[in-house]
This record gives sequence, structure tokens and C-alpha cells, in this order.
Amino acid sequence: MARNKAPSVKPKPKPKQTTDKSAKPRLKNAERSAYFARREAAKVLHTVLQGDANRQAVASIKSLVYSPSIRNKKATFALVCQTLKHLRIIKDVLEIANILNSKWKRQEELIYIIAYDILFGKEISLVGGDAEKFLACRKDAMQSALAKLVVRKKGKNIDDFIALYQPPDITKPCYVRVNTLKLDVDSALHELGKQFKVQKDDMIPHLLVLPPHTDLHNHSLVLNGSIFVQGKASSMVAAVLDPKPGWEVLDACSAPGNKTVHLAALMKGKGKIIACELNKDRAKRLEDTVRLSGAANIEVLHGDFLNIDPKGPFSKVSAILLDPSCSGSGTAAQRLDHLLPSRTTDFVDTERLNKLAAFQKKALAHALSFPAVKRIVYSTCSVNQIENEDVVNSVLPLATSNGFQLATPFPQWQRRGLPVFEGSEHLLRTDPVEDKEGFFIALFVKKGSEKNSEERSGSQKLAGSLSNGKGWLKRSCHVNKKNLALPVFYRGICKPWLHTKSSLTRKTYNSSN
Repeated sequence: MARNKAPSVKPKPKPKQTTDKSAKPRLKNAERSAYFARREAAKVLHTVLQGDANRQAVASIKSLVYSPSIRNKKATFALVCQTLKHLRIIKDVLEIANILNSKWKRQEELIYIIAYDILFGKEISLVGGDAEKFLACRKDAMQSALAKLVVRKKGKNIDDFIALYQPPDITKPCYVRVNTLKLDVDSALHELGKQFKVQKDDMIPHLLVLPPHTDLHNHSLVLNGSIFVQGKASSMVAAVLDPKPGWEVLDACSAPGNKTVHLAALMKGKGKIIACELNKDRAKRLEDTVRLSGAANIEVLHGDFLNIDPKGPFSKVSAILLDPSCSGSGTAAQRLDHLLPSRTTDFVDTERLNKLAAFQKKALAHALSFPAVKRIVYSTCSVNQIENEDVVNSVLPLATSNGFQLATPFPQWQRRGLPVFEGSEHLLRTDPVEDKEGFFIALFVKKGSEKNSEERSGSQKLAGSLSNGKGWLKRSCHVNKKNLALPVFYRGICKPWLHTKSSLTRKTYNSSN
């Protein structure tokens, strides 16, 4: 009978077991979080490396990480960036240690992520998956291989060795554009001011400036589309086009859509915007951006801008924004493109630049052929003359014959076009070092249009706070041909474009979507 009663006595020590169990979940939760973060990071890394290899990136690293499908955004972003920073070292270590065999080759991105954790990351228990167990058993071999690399490269220690591979830190303010379709600037200032130091930009309407490294990805105003994280140079583009409410506007290469919805806000939701995008995946991102903005006057066109007949259904378009596929050399640091394998050498892909420039010339010439157009903005996030001044110069005879002339956006902005042709002082450049972004903007205005007569006063109003009293068309000595020789980390990609024919698929959004 005593033996039968024994089970009823056993529950007495349970309080100790419960306290033990209360401690274990914390470890398990941390391990589980790390386990899933590594796999989310591996998926992002796969997309990034595949896009880099094919020169057809779907989106920037930040955009991929901060998409709704990624749960643990901070951990995933850190893992992706740190793994890319150390990728060359990781690959060499795996090769020396003979670890990446045919079985794990199919999951090489996950192996890279875990290898980073083992060699350089935090001391987190590598449990929960076969890949973690596989590499944990080979930790000593990997560390030994790393030590061999340090000796081979004549490094004093591991830290000095790693520093040889690290790109420079580019620090810039965090800019956010208030989506005036949903929120006014003062309300945005008030809400953001509760957590951050925030002020209005001195030049771009509806643009706010926050301290560097401000993390807003989970802020309610970002999540509901009341504000968009958008750089100052990028925010200049739609402001330069300056479309009026009621106009019909064509955004020729729209994705991811920040400039598109900026146009909608400037037009106060009135009129019509045709947002054209050829790439299917990027068109989906464009649609998401439009929904988030609440803009009701944007029609998404899945197709090739070059296939649109200027004398067809869109013959009444008054303004065109052309921000085509480019090398992205001016924003490589912000996009983190300098971390990609193809950007870690001094090699300049001249053939690719020539192909991009050929497309850009063709697209700009096509934009100039729309009969009712009054204003055209051509912009890139590139610092290369071949994609900027050379493209504009090549179409000037056509522009002149069609009644267009170059106007001067933000006339008090000091950095202008490279002095390679007469009239280049009308062009606008931002510098990737001084301004933290390298953009190029050209504004074509039809002679005699109502906007042309207001060009000077309108531009002065936008740039009034920058006035220095030294003349209306001051050119900068900061911009010269030396800007063309840039460090490796400024060479990147901006907007991949697929040069295939496609039928146009139209989709209109309203604020209820």
C-alpha cells in the first residue's frame, strides 16, 4: 500500500520544478528567436546574392528586411548586414576548413549566417536545426582556418584583419516625408517629437529631419502610411516636377513608389497619375506603397513605358517623371550595395553602364514625344556622367525641336551639373559625400507653357531659405570631373529594368484599398 501511495507524495517537490521551468523558457525563447532570425536572414541573403549575381535586384537590403513578411526585423537586418560585411572571410574559412560540401551547398546562405554567428557573433547556443549542429561540431576547424587566414594576410590579430574588410561608415540624418494625404506637418512634428529630436527641412516642403540612426521601421506613423522614410535628394525629384492638382501625370519607372505617392500628395489627391512599372515583383511593391499612402488618384500600369503610344490614351499627359534604371552609384552606401560581392572589387562594368545609358537616352527621348507634356523631370541616383549629363546632352536637339528647354530647379542649390556642355548649369547634382546621397536632376519645360513663365518665382520660393544673395544661377566649384572617380563602395545598382516586351496591365487604387 505504501508503494501505491508513493505517487501521491511525489508532487511535493513540484514548486522547485516550476521555478526551474520558469527559467528555461527564457533560454528556449532566445534560442528560438535566434533560430528563426537566422532563417529569415538566410532568405533575404539568398534574394540579395541572387539579385547581385544577375544584376537584377528586386529591392534594396533594407526594403527586403523591412517587408511585412519579416517578423524579427532588427535581428534579421543585423545578421544580413554583418554576414555580408564578413562574407569574403566566411567563404575563405569554409573553403580552408572544407566544410561547404554538396549537401549544404543548397543552403549556403544559411551556412554563411550560422558561420558568422560562430566566428564573429554573440555567444548564442546553436540549437534547433541540423545546420547549427553541423557547424557547431566544426567550430574548432573554422576558428583554426580563420587563424590561418590572419597569418596569411600578415595581420597582427583578428581585429586588425577584419578591419581590412570593413567598409566606411556613412552617417547621415534620417529624413521622413509627411504624407499630407493622411497627416499635416504640424501633427507629424508633434507625434515624432514625443520620442525624437525633429525639425523641418530648410528646403523641401513636408520633409522632416531626425538624428542619424533613428529607427522608425516599427513606428505607428510609418506603419499606417502617414510618413515615409525618404532621403532629401529623393524628395527633391517630385518637388521639381511640381505637378498641379487636376493634372494628368505619368511616372514612367515607378517602383518602389515613394516618388509616385509624393506626386499624389503634391496634387492633393486630385487629377490622375499613371504609375508604370515593367518588373512584376517591383510592380507588387509599387501597389503596396500606393495602398499604404491612401492615394486615390494613382493607376498602376504593369508594362513597359517604351510601349506606351504618346498619341494614344495618355496623349493628354501634362507632366512626366522619368527616374529610370541606373547604376545607383550615388546611393550605394545607403542601400548597402557596397556590401555586395560584385562591389568589393575596383572593377567598373563599362558594358553595363553603356547599356544603361542607351536605355536612359531612349526613355528620355520617348518622354519628350508626348504632345501635351509641359514638364519632364529626368533623374537618377547615379554620379556617372555617362548616365547624367551625357544623356541630357544627347536629347537636347530633340528637346529643342519639340519646344523644350532646360530650366533650373532649386536655383540656390550650389551643386550643379558637370561643365561638359553649354547649359549644364541648369542641371542639379547632390554629392554622395557632402550630401550623403548622389542624385542628378534635369528639368525640361516647354517654352511658352504657363509653368515656364512662373519657373523663376516658383523655384525661388522652394529654395528661398538657401538664398545667399550671390546670384540666381550660382554654379558650384565642388562639382568637377574628379567626382567621377569614386571609391568602390559608391558603385551599385538602383532600379533593375527588364528589357522585355510586356502587355500593359492596368490597376487603379482608391483610398478604401
